[in-house]
Amino acid sequence: MYRYDEFDASFVNQRTEQFKDQVRRRLAGELSEDEFKPLRLMNGLYLQLHAYMLRVAIPYGTLNGRQMRKLAHIARTYDKGYGHFTTRQNIQFNWPKLEDTPKILEELAEVEMHAIQTSGNCIRNVTADHFAGAAADEIADPRPYAEILRQWSSLHPEFSFLPRKFKIAITGAPNDRAAVQVHDIGLQLTRNDEGEIGFVVYVGGGLGRTPMIGRKVRDYLPEEDLLAYSEAILRVYNRYGRRDNKYKARIKILVHETGLEELKADIEEEFEKIRFGVLRLPDEEVRRIEAYFAPPPLEVGPSASEAVESRRNADAAFAQFLAHNLNPHRVPGYTSVTLSMKPIGGIPGDASDAQMEVIADLAEQYGHDEIRISHEQNVILPHVKLDDVPAIYDRLSAAEIAEGNAGLITDIIACPGMDYCALATARSIPVAQRISERFGTAERQAEIGELKIKISGCINACGHHHVGHIGILGLEKKGEEFYQVTLGGSANENASIGEIVGRGFSSEEVIDAIEKLVDTYLGLRSGKEETFLDAYRRVGEAPFKEALYGAA
Repeated sequence: MYRYDEFDASFVNQRTEQFKDQVRRRLAGELSEDEFKPLRLMNGLYLQLHAYMLRVAIPYGTLNGRQMRKLAHIARTYDKGYGHFTTRQNIQFNWPKLEDTPKILEELAEVEMHAIQTSGNCIRNVTADHFAGAAADEIADPRPYAEILRQWSSLHPEFSFLPRKFKIAITGAPNDRAAVQVHDIGLQLTRNDEGEIGFVVYVGGGLGRTPMIGRKVRDYLPEEDLLAYSEAILRVYNRYGRRDNKYKARIKILVHETGLEELKADIEEEFEKIRFGVLRLPDEEVRRIEAYFAPPPLEVGPSASEAVESRRNADAAFAQFLAHNLNPHRVPGYTSVTLSMKPIGGIPGDASDAQMEVIADLAEQYGHDEIRISHEQNVILPHVKLDDVPAIYDRLSAAEIAEGNAGLITDIIACPGMDYCALATARSIPVAQRISERFGTAERQAEIGELKIKISGCINACGHHHVGHIGILGLEKKGEEFYQVTLGGSANENASIGEIVGRGFSSEEVIDAIEKLVDTYLGLRSGKEETFLDAYRRVGEAPFKEALYGAA
């Protein structure tokens, strides 16, 4: 993984010192909250319903055991003993005291971490496939390019005050696990006919108030043009993006109002002006960054030992874990293990300080000291010997994070909702917990199969509800919480925005409504291999709508 050089360390330390003085001035009354707000947002500090919230960057979701231990220490020392992993591969601390935040940033800097550009109208934390560098289907590791984009975008003078926030995601595999088509810029690694690395480029994706799937603007962008083309897109957006209405200030609206072909022409024109300048990526620089992400030395091993197979046959919970929480690795004898942060009845994405310590231990002992955070709010050990999975599973069981539910109905994405967020109009967490409890038995989950439920507590869609196979949006109606249901969304390579099926449901009704949808699917699927999403795309909304609301 990337290591700070002298410039990185100096840059982060200078920012920490600046923020220490800003906090001092705020506490002394020399800055009003309105004056302090843009300064704290530049350092990932929000003011939420009950307290400040600090969002810490985990670039492209990659960290090591030492960094995870520091996060555990911060949770234990400055918060209430836990952190919350987000859909941007970051971690949030929900209860820090304002006077402690400079010290937190100082401690983060000790392990090459920070909170810069995790908020505000800037280029946010660049995200990537959580199986990057390990997945069997990968064309190339996307993290070197994510790191190059991070360095280019950090405090970029032209893009520090954009019309709105701007998000970039990159995947290195044809199977999109980074949701690139619902980002302002989405990049998918590819190879041309000569075998040279390049990128498929999507622009104008996004969720929130106006959800849109990104539009393809390049089938092949050469590797060396990554920064120049990205800068051309940002320049066009910065020049023409609306600033009169924050709800229409995203690049997706610019794509919609300008038209794809005209916008592509503007981007290409800007690109031609700058492509041969300092932004052209030299091959030696790409290779230098790649060296930081060299895979660990892994020896080809057996698919699984007799001990693993014996345990699988004797232990149903372990068998379920093997079936759902392992991802194929590029090296035979290895796997990538998903650690579910979704225990039955738990809060999606939360991890206690003790659990973080266990994760750090496992990474160092069994995982070549590599950890990944997924945009689905789970944790991954990317390089694990198959024969080590039983020992890992036992440690996870003791820490209550061994649920074998990755990709299943209880592997729910949920934002913090009205329990924490000042923008939320309804609660997300209790709905996620109740759904998890309703469908939590191993038998029920196995019967249903792959089904992604995503829940947001407001229209900003931090829970990605628009791209859930079943999406749930919490809204306020006459002082009460109501939940709108969408069906047919997806964030993978066949991305789609879910369709609203009808009126919303009260908090008391919504869990029963989800069960009706699931039972309808089970009754109409063409076979056990047909997933909920496939069945919905085959038959349409009519039978599901009838199950919820009766015949028209």
